[in-house]
Amino acid sequence: MRILLVEDDAALASAVCSYLEAKAFVVDVTPGLAQARAALAAVQYAAVLLDLHLADGEGLSLLPDVRALRDRPIVIVLTARDQVTDRIRGLDAGADDYLIKPYDPAELLARLRAVERRRSSTSTPVLHFGKLEIDLARDLVRKDGLPVTLTQKEWALLRVMATRPERIHTRENLADALYGFGDEADSNTLEVFISRLRRKLGRSHIQTLRGLGYRLSFSPEEEDE
Repeated sequence: MRILLVEDDAALASAVCSYLEAKAFVVDVTPGLAQARAALAAVQYAAVLLDLHLADGEGLSLLPDVRALRDRPIVIVLTARDQVTDRIRGLDAGADDYLIKPYDPAELLARLRAVERRRSSTSTPVLHFGKLEIDLARDLVRKDGLPVTLTQKEWALLRVMATRPERIHTRENLADALYGFGDEADSNTLEVFISRLRRKLGRSHIQTLRGLGYRLSFSPEEEDE
């Protein structure tokens, strides 16, 4: 899951980024609106964490740009403004949730997951694929009742597919979940992680659709390779 954090407090941005990256999220940080608009034009984000008071303008002015996107990301407003009227204004403008500073990073993580579930095609954080169980709330995977150990990158990739199972995810969309700005990746990196997940989860659970992408299936079939 790739996130855009729009925050001009460098220390806070660094702390939030470090916490979320440790939870297998990919985070891009921009300190202002101009950089945020450029990032939104270049990358398909799953979520935007938006500070309201930025050096180059009001954070809410970014929401029309977000609403115009074909696959609109979740927006959680992060602000020191604690007036009810401010919260109402943010939600009315199109934000999905609102969190008052200072906040516990664990609460931010819980809000992200809750909004993610509401926006996804699943109504439960625990998904069952035959003998495979994926718990999105606790970042756990079990196969045949036994825990499966995943790296952060493997979990980041699986999370994108598990949040919207049966949907075809393009290579570009999945690659966005793995690497942020400044990260380097070989052209075959995605295939390497797909191969690792198949070995750990069961080959047939991740289907390849030639020329389209990949999907996680409740009813696994042979891949089109």
